Amino acid sequence: QVQLVESGGGLVQAGDSLRLACVASGRTLSIWRVGWFRQAPGKAREFAAAVTWSTSTTYYADSVKGRFTISGDKAKNTVYLQMNSLRPEDTARYYCEVDHTLGSSTYRDVRSYEYWGQGTQVTVSS
Repeated sequence: QVQLVESGGGLVQAGDSLRLACVASGRTLSIWRVGWFRQAPGKAREFAAAVTWSTSTTYYADSVKGRFTISGDKAKNTVYLQMNSLRPEDTARYYCEVDHTLGSSTYRDVRSYEYWGQGTQVTVSS
C-alpha cells in the first residue's frame, strides 16, 4: 500500500504560478512512476505529467508542456508539480497517482496507476 497526500492548490489568476506537492508513504520503495492527473467537473481524468522514479525521466501532456515541471525529491518521498503561466483551462482537481508496475510504459493511462490521493483543487480565474 502507498498513501499519497497532495497539497498546494488554490485560487489564482491567469498567468500566476502554483507548486503542488505529493508526499508518499508506505511501500515507497516499489514505486515505478508518479503521475499528476487532473479532472475538471463533468470531464474525464486526464494526464498532465509523470516522472519515472528510478531514472527521473519526465513526461508531459502537450497542453502543459513548457509551462509545468514535474520533479521528485527521493529523500522526502515527495513529487512536485510546478505550474507556471496558468490558464483558466487548467482549472481542475489535481491528483497524484502511483504506478508500481516495473517497466510500465503506459504513463498517460490512468488505469496504469494503482494508488492516488484525495486531490487538491486548482482554480484559475481569467
